[in-house]
Amino acid sequence: MNLNNFNEDLPHYNLTSSILGWCFDVINQLGTGLLEAVYKNALCVALQEKGLRVYLEESLNVYFRGKKGGVYKADIIVEKLAMVELKCCKSLLLEHQAQIINYLKTANVPAGLLVNFGQKKLEYKRVYHPSHDSVTESIFS
Repeated sequence: MNLNNFNEDLPHYNLTSSILGWCFDVINQLGTGLLEAVYKNALCVALQEKGLRVYLEESLNVYFRGKKGGVYKADIIVEKLAMVELKCCKSLLLEHQAQIINYLKTANVPAGLLVNFGQKKLEYKRVYHPSHDSVTESIFS
């Protein structure tokens, strides 16, 4: 099996690839060392310039036995098909991955990107809604 063809079969692979390209544009233009909010706003500008529907800090209600148990705030949801969770940290942790997987389940969004702007080189992970039985792709560029 060709790995490239396998990747292209993943949910919204082309959209998440495009979003990653814009993340690289953001870090290349702004550099490192800024606050997460700056990268989030810059990425929103890039996405909106491409004509995409962007939902910034969308509130996601979490329910337990029919009662509201809490609220998540998703950093960015694009076209209601892909979620982007941004970090500015030393490195991505399993806790960050668990966070976005929970967000994907809560929002019922099929694909997600965990993106770390905290290093000179952009670090990212593609993740998918738990109902999709694929491996999480991790790339540190």
